[in-house]
Amino acid sequence: MIPRFVTRQVEEALRLQSAVALIGPRQVGKTTLALEVGRSRDAIYLDLENGEDRARLANPTLYFESTEDKLVILDEIHRLPELFQTLRGVIDKGRRKKKGKGRFLILGSASMDLLRQSGESLAGRIAYINMTPLNAAEVDDSSAARQNLWLRGGFPDSYLAESDQASLSLRKDFIRTYLERDIPMFGPRLPAESLQRLWTMLAHRQASMLNASELARSLQVSTQSVTRYIDLLVDLLLVRRLAPYHANLGKRLVKSPKVFVRDSGLLHALLNIDSTNNLLGHPVVGTSWEGFVIETLLSFLPWRTAAFFYRTAVGAEIDLILEHADTSLWAIEIKRSLSPKLERGFHQARLDLKPSRSFVVHAGDDRFHLAENIEAISLLALTRELRAQS
Repeated sequence: MIPRFVTRQVEEALRLQSAVALIGPRQVGKTTLALEVGRSRDAIYLDLENGEDRARLANPTLYFESTEDKLVILDEIHRLPELFQTLRGVIDKGRRKKKGKGRFLILGSASMDLLRQSGESLAGRIAYINMTPLNAAEVDDSSAARQNLWLRGGFPDSYLAESDQASLSLRKDFIRTYLERDIPMFGPRLPAESLQRLWTMLAHRQASMLNASELARSLQVSTQSVTRYIDLLVDLLLVRRLAPYHANLGKRLVKSPKVFVRDSGLLHALLNIDSTNNLLGHPVVGTSWEGFVIETLLSFLPWRTAAFFYRTAVGAEIDLILEHADTSLWAIEIKRSLSPKLERGFHQARLDLKPSRSFVVHAGDDRFHLAENIEAISLLALTRELRAQS
């Protein structure tokens, strides 16, 4: 098992809260992590996709009362959403008996259903933790490992596959499974072919501004349908909408979000990119690297830090703005070059926003000053800066 930074968050949350929801896309490693956490707690694991395990919950209140001294791991909770109401009563009764911490670890493959159900029933009784695919700080500290991670993405089976071709096959199977099984289960019935075309179109437009009308025309569906499809991909934690930063600056700011396929490996599978050489020669290489860096950094955001991008109508632009709890801003530009050069738009954006710190993430390992108050930094070094803020 590759050690995951989120493990410590889960253990701390179980110490403080009755229930913990670990949310992430399928095959990201939630079950492996949950079993590892549960091993030291003599936990009970129930896979709610398994008929025998579901049968054990024929009388869930009685079952949970009989296991009140153990951690119960409930995998694929969306299979039995009615459990949330039962959990509320069980947790409250346990609290009265001084058994109110670390009762349940709930695993879910999508945010929308899990958050909605638990929000109705378990307010004040549950902590939420997002589990992302592997990031650059969790794999071997070598350029080869990071290159593999960028190409193959962070789903463990894909990253650890015996070859690039085997990894690509796994990712194509993953996409097919989502289209044919998971998306119809989580959302309204959508034509799989149309949704795959949309997903692929988003991949070609990686890191671009969302233009739902243009996408709708290409797909020959309504703008509302495109918006609904993208909402679903966002809720399934497969696509990210990065919001623009808005401030009262007297500037004409863009209003549309940027859209990213979150995992670089899925991005490359959608575009049939099967090797590093093909990736480096593909038009998406720059925006693929941008998305890879952003996903890594956002997995280490300090508490109450929000992420945006900044762009004005006249071309002032910063790839990533982090607004910390004290309202201070970090400006982060992303360059794949080992010798990054900054455009005029970045300097103008800094004059607009006056960030407290400015970084340029590049593809190398060195750290050096590019200009006054602007530091070139590696991706790993910037993750350490973010973790120091937590």
